Amino acid sequence: MLDTNIFSYLLKGSHGIDEKLRDSLKAGNNIVINPITYYEIKRGLIAIGATKKLEVFNEFCELFEIGKLTTEILDKSAEIYAGLRNKGKTIEDADVFIMAFSICNDYLLVTNNIKHFSDIEELDVENWV
Repeated sequence: MLDTNIFSYLLKGSHGIDEKLRDSLKAGNNIVINPITYYEIKRGLIAIGATKKLEVFNEFCELFEIGKLTTEILDKSAEIYAGLRNKGKTIEDADVFIMAFSICNDYLLVTNNIKHFSDIEELDVENWV
């Protein structure tokens, strides 16, 4: 599962993400777009009027599954948020949902923000940058 920052690099054609994505697909891995990343990318592209990148993003969305938010994911999000808050740490709700989505579906989260997600032991993360 690609985090929002990885998708941004992919759309910009930077950091060799397109090659890493191809390699991952060739290795038989399934790529899933979580609904929060979908929202974050789409709102950003629409806001800046990036119509060509929006077309490319829409093409990606036709190729890969867009996951669904479930009650299980929402409950896990609440647990993660409460656990971090009790430790005196806060992160954006979007990232909490992304973590919960990955954990509940047993997905590897590909991100350039390893440190940001490192407080959750059950989360499997990898950096392609």
